[in-house]
Amino acid sequence: MLGHFGFSYVGCIYLLMLFIPNILWVKYKPTGYDAVVSNENKVLLAFERVGQVLVTCVSVIFNDYNLKPFSLWSLWLIVSFILMIIYEISWIRYFNSKHSLKDFYGSFLGIPVPGASLPVMAFLLLGIYGRVIWLIIAITILGIGHIGIHLQYLKECKTGKLW
Repeated sequence: MLGHFGFSYVGCIYLLMLFIPNILWVKYKPTGYDAVVSNENKVLLAFERVGQVLVTCVSVIFNDYNLKPFSLWSLWLIVSFILMIIYEISWIRYFNSKHSLKDFYGSFLGIPVPGASLPVMAFLLLGIYGRVIWLIIAITILGIGHIGIHLQYLKECKTGKLW
């Protein structure tokens, strides 16, 4: 449950799936984004930043996430990967939209704040698949901050008539 040190190519693939759309997003931020993020909760931001560093490191330094012979336990990885694919599709939807706050924070396939919740769920399941408690702890810390901040932004968009 603690993990075996070694490079994880699966963790690396997940991080690439996470980072590439976020890097592209910098060029295509939603209209009105700066007004929404001005009141960011500092506690949630601290959780998010610490979680980002921990998840990034823990995802690649334990080889327990790499492919193993198929078993029922492999379903954790399969569902996790499906969530990452849905995350990528949600980005495609955003990049093909008008880049509004509603496009960015709106639900996708009934999943609220998909840009935050989908990767958190995917990495949680990856941690369960690899049986690495450190990733489960790290993604929980990140999830508290990241999902919390996105829900805060969503609320501000809706109440501030920015929707």
